[in-house]
Amino acid sequence: MLRNDWTRAEIHSLYQLPLMDLLFQAQSIHRQHFEKNTIQVSTLLSIKTGKCPEDCKYCSQSAHYDADLEAEKRIAVDKVIREAQAAKASGSSRFCMGAAWRNPHERDMPYVLEMVKEVKALGLETCMTLGMLNSSQATRLKDAGLDYYNHNLDTSREYYANIISTRTFDDRLNTLDHVRDAGLKVCSGGIVGLGESEQDRIGLLHELSTLPIHPESVPINMLVPIAGTPLADVEKLDVIDWIRTIATARILMPKSYIRLSAGRESLSDSDQALAFMAGANSIFSGEKLLTTPNAGQGRDQQLFAKLGLVAEKPQLNVRETAVDAMAI
Repeated sequence: MLRNDWTRAEIHSLYQLPLMDLLFQAQSIHRQHFEKNTIQVSTLLSIKTGKCPEDCKYCSQSAHYDADLEAEKRIAVDKVIREAQAAKASGSSRFCMGAAWRNPHERDMPYVLEMVKEVKALGLETCMTLGMLNSSQATRLKDAGLDYYNHNLDTSREYYANIISTRTFDDRLNTLDHVRDAGLKVCSGGIVGLGESEQDRIGLLHELSTLPIHPESVPINMLVPIAGTPLADVEKLDVIDWIRTIATARILMPKSYIRLSAGRESLSDSDQALAFMAGANSIFSGEKLLTTPNAGQGRDQQLFAKLGLVAEKPQLNVRETAVDAMAI
C-alpha cells in the first residue's frame, strides 16, 4: 500500500533495523512492484557546463568556487542527438540532459524544446534538469514530449542552509509543484555524505515520501568531493549508511525507481550488489555524470553479467513501432 503519511519516527525505525532485515524487507517490496533482476539504464549529458550562479557547496559548476572546470557554452542540438543515438545503442532507455542554470531564460526555451522533441523521436524516455522552472516552462516542456524533470531536494530542510544559500528549500518544492501540475514525471532525490547527520538523511526521506505523489524516480547520490569546493575535505560516509538510505527509500516509495548516481564509480562490485539488493533499480551509465566521473559502460556490462542483471528495454515510440511493423 502506498503511503504519503510517514512519520520521522517510523522512518527512523526502518533505517535502524538490523541490516539483513532491512535489506530483506526492501527487496521483498521491490519484487512486488518491479521485474526482478532488471535495471533501468540512463545516460546523462551536460548541455551547458559551468558558471552556474548557484552556490551549491558540492558542485564544481558553481561560479562561486575555484574548481578545475572549464566552462562550456550550450552544445548544438545535432551533437545532443548523436549522443542520444549512441546512448540508445548502448542500452540506455532514458536520456537525461542537464544545464548549469539557475533557471532557463526564455531565450533558451526554443533550444531545449527542440532538443526534447528530437530525443523523444528516437524512442527514448526524456529527462531534463535545468534548475528552477515556472508553470509556463513546465507546461511547454510537457507539450514538447518531456517525460521526467529532475530537481533534487539535496538534503533535509534543517541542513539545507549549510549546503546552499542562493535558493531556498521551498523554491525547490515550488518547482516540483510546477512539474507535477504540468503532468510531468518527477525525478527528485538527494545527496548523502555532505556532512549531514543520520537525522538529516531521515529528514530527506521524510520530505520525499510525504510529497502528495511520490517521485517516479529517486536518485540517491553519494558525494563526490571535488577540489576547490567547500566540501572537498568532508569525511567520507560509510557505504552501509548509503545502503540503509537506499533500502529505506525503497520501502517508503515502493513504486519509484531508486537510482544510483553520483559516487558509484568509487564503489566495489560488492557495494553495488548490496545497493541492488536494497532495492536500487536504476543507474546512470557512461564515463561521466555532467562533470564528475562515473562507472563506464564496459564496467557496468561486466557487473550486470556477474550479478545476472539485465537492462530494461528502451520503449519504442509510435513512429518507430510503425516503421518496424512495415519492415516485417
